[in-house]
Amino acid sequence: MNTTAKALQRAASTAPLALAPLNATSLRDQAYALLKSAIADTDIYNPATELRLDERQLTAALGVSRTPIREALSLLEQEGFIRTIPRRGIYILRKSKREIIEMIQMWAALESMAARLATLHATDTEIAKLRHLFDEFQSSPPSEHLDEYSDANIAFHTEVIRLGGSQMLVDTTRNLLLHVRAIRRATITQSDRAARSIIDHLKIIEALERRDTELAERLTRQHTLDLATHVDRYCDFLD
Repeated sequence: MNTTAKALQRAASTAPLALAPLNATSLRDQAYALLKSAIADTDIYNPATELRLDERQLTAALGVSRTPIREALSLLEQEGFIRTIPRRGIYILRKSKREIIEMIQMWAALESMAARLATLHATDTEIAKLRHLFDEFQSSPPSEHLDEYSDANIAFHTEVIRLGGSQMLVDTTRNLLLHVRAIRRATITQSDRAARSIIDHLKIIEALERRDTELAERLTRQHTLDLATHVDRYCDFLD
């Protein structure tokens, strides 16, 4: 986890971000990219995390005027990542449980199509790399390395999307990933999900290796829909 994400997680009444000063080129775009990356890496769905941002702290951290910061924040608000509440401040947005479930369901549809395409277009070498994401968990269970496994879990799903070879799928899932990734991290410790997750992943990899198009698509879709079911049953903290 990078320093900007750690700064977000340490937030109390406000959330100062540890960000390096920007250069003179496209300040708004740089601020937007850095802020979005920091939001993506923070623990959005930890109920104890305060997610209010202070515009003055952001300008100081990035070493620019308020104009590019405000423009970047405006873009992030349009994309649904933050919300400005009058007389209260700017907050990183948490989605409701229903919204999260719908986002996971959409991800399931898109990732399963990517898995289908991967059986048709990805090289053997690319598919083989999926197995190496889980090498360190072969000798000890994921439950003993939850932070590392959580990262490998996210990497697996984003790589399946990439292996589909469709830039449209990559672009469409980019903003979904922020919240889907956050909720996967928040639930990986629940109900022995890590142990069951790695079994599912290995079955998906085997289907991809065999170029079994229908099976790879079905297993990938069901694996993610199982997350939606879990959120529906056990994640009341999202309401």
